[in-house]
Amino acid sequence: MQLEWLNTLKPNFKVLPLKERILCGLGALLGLALSSLISWWVLGDINAWYIAPMGASSVLLFAVPASPLAQPWNMIIGNTLAGFIGVTCALYMPNLTEAFSVAVAFSIFLMMSTDSLHPPSGAVAITAVLGGKSVHELGYAFIAYPVLLNSLLLLVIAIIFNRLLGRQYPQTAQLNSRSTDPTPTQRVTIQPQDIHNVLEHQPQLLDISEYDLQKIILKAQEIANARAVNELTCQDLMSKDVLMLNEQDDIHLALDKFKQINLMSLPVVNNARQLVGTLALYEVVEWFKRAADPKASWEHQVKQIMNRQVVTVQPSQPIQDLVPYFVERSFNYIPVVEQQQLVGMISRADMIAALNQQLIQLKNQK
Repeated sequence: MQLEWLNTLKPNFKVLPLKERILCGLGALLGLALSSLISWWVLGDINAWYIAPMGASSVLLFAVPASPLAQPWNMIIGNTLAGFIGVTCALYMPNLTEAFSVAVAFSIFLMMSTDSLHPPSGAVAITAVLGGKSVHELGYAFIAYPVLLNSLLLLVIAIIFNRLLGRQYPQTAQLNSRSTDPTPTQRVTIQPQDIHNVLEHQPQLLDISEYDLQKIILKAQEIANARAVNELTCQDLMSKDVLMLNEQDDIHLALDKFKQINLMSLPVVNNARQLVGTLALYEVVEWFKRAADPKASWEHQVKQIMNRQVVTVQPSQPIQDLVPYFVERSFNYIPVVEQQQLVGMISRADMIAALNQQLIQLKNQK
C-alpha cells in the first residue's frame, strides 16, 4: 500500500490491553489531582503552586513505570538540577530565548552526567525562565516549592498506585534477591555482566534498564530451550502416590509424618482431596515456639498454621515451565492440580532426572 511508509515512523512499542490503558490514565488522573490539591493546600495563595511539567512526569510514572527515566532518582534529582539551572539562567541572562535554551542544554548535560535523565525536567528549566512574574519572584525558592513539593507528592502517589496494581516500582536492581551473584540460570547462559559489556559499547542511550533486559533475555532463553528438547509434560513426570496432610489433622500428627519422611513440607488437602495449602516443617517448629503463649493455645489443627498461597501446575504443562521455580526460587516440590484436586507432585529430584535424560539424548544426537 502507498501508506506503508507511515509504519516506519511508528515506534516499535507494545499496545497495552484496554484495561491497562484505562488504569494508566486513571493513575495519572488521581496522581495529578491529589498532588495538585495537596500543593494548593500547602502553598495557599502562591500563584505557582503547580507546574505543567508534572503532566509529562505523570506519563512516565503511570504509563511506563519500568522506564529508567521514570525512577525516583531521575525525577527528584533531574527536576532539582533543572530548577536550579533554570532559575540561575533567568536571573543572569536577560534575553529569554538565550536563557531557556542554555538552561535546557545544561540541564541535559548535568542529568546525563548524574544518571538522572528525566525528560519533563527540560520543561522545568523552561518554566523557571518563562514562568512569568510569580515564578521569578520566588527565585531559588522555586526549587523547593513548587518543584520539589510537586515532584515528591506525585512520586509518593505513583509508588502507592503502582504497588496496588502489583507493579514493581521503583525497579529493583537485580534478579537474584538472595545474592549479588548471577542466578543459577544466568551462570550457564547469559550473565548480567555480558549484558553490561554490550551496553557499554552502545553509542546511544536505551530507554530500558539492564534489569529488564535480563528478565526478557532469560525468558527468551527458556522458550528457546523448550524448542531444543523433546517436551515432557508434568503428568509424564509427576508422582501420583502423594504424601499429604488433611486440613483437619492435628499438628502433632503432622509432626509425626515429618519424622517418618525426609521432606521439608507437605501439601494439605480437604476431605474432597482439593488442595488448600501447604505446611512446612519450619511452620510446625514456629508453632511449638509459641505453644506456651496463651494467645496461641487455640491453634491445634493444620489448617490454622498452614500457608494458603500455593504455586501449582496443570498436568498438561511442559516441565520447562517449572524450571524457574526450582532454580530461581529454590522450590523443593510443586503440586500438580486438575480441577482443584491434587493429582500428583513433582520434586526437584524428578526435574534433575528428566533434564539429565534430555541432556543425554541431545549428546547422542550430535
